[in-house]
Amino acid sequence: MAGTRLLIVTGLSGAGKTQAVRCLEDLGFFCVDNLPPKLIPKFAELCAQTTGKIERIALVVDIRGGEFFATVLDVLDDLKDQSLRYEILYLEASNETLVRRFKESRRPHPLSTSGEIVEGIEAERMALRELRGLAHKIIDTSNFSVAQLKQEIANLYGGNGDRERLAITAVSFGYKYGIPLDADLVIDVRFLPNPHYEPQLQPLTGLEEAVKDYVFEAPITGEFLSHLQNLFDFLIPQYIREGKTTLTLAIGCTGGKHRSVVLANWLGAQLRERNHRIVVRHRDLGRDTADANQ
Repeated sequence: MAGTRLLIVTGLSGAGKTQAVRCLEDLGFFCVDNLPPKLIPKFAELCAQTTGKIERIALVVDIRGGEFFATVLDVLDDLKDQSLRYEILYLEASNETLVRRFKESRRPHPLSTSGEIVEGIEAERMALRELRGLAHKIIDTSNFSVAQLKQEIANLYGGNGDRERLAITAVSFGYKYGIPLDADLVIDVRFLPNPHYEPQLQPLTGLEEAVKDYVFEAPITGEFLSHLQNLFDFLIPQYIREGKTTLTLAIGCTGGKHRSVVLANWLGAQLRERNHRIVVRHRDLGRDTADANQ
């Protein structure tokens, strides 16, 4: 298995595993859905015998496996004992999001015994809690479109040339909607001048020039950005040296509409100039913030 990348995709039903696997196929992964965990070592061995023809494998292993799924933790221990390297990608979403998705698809939850979707979701969270704790990357897809999920997967598991580069995601968000669950570092920019209190700027977003100019013109912004850039110039090489492969930076203001958007875009541009691989996502930009104190 030397040189072979084995990715185990798991997580909650309705969280987007199907879309993730489709994207992985587009990226050149050999994908198998709903593989019984007991077969993972044998399957990996077969792929190794292709003498390099199959170098990237993605296996979907989840609760649909029923009794077979119960063996997954033992199988992962066996993989370690055999020195087979693997990564775990875990997808999840909020209960509200999952309920909406199940209702839209008109499909029952696989663990729901009474027809109650929430009952099934909670049972599945409990069944997967140990596996979630072993995950190398957790993606909360609650606020992801299909296109955003594909972009995130491509950023994390893109082509061979990018494999050794740290995959960075900068997420703008609003504190009123909660901190992103998968954030590694959280940066609070609520101390910066607030466009919300300027009548001509309040309806706009941080994507527009007038708002960007307002934020950047403040002396405190320039001083802060200088410190922020120095921080990441120091931190990122340390993360790479330590072996970290993904980094999620969450940048928050009150509503996720003005300041955090400006700063996330600025950070993305700065890190790209330094040849880092980064995706910028604005989690709360589409939310109704008319009565929020940005």
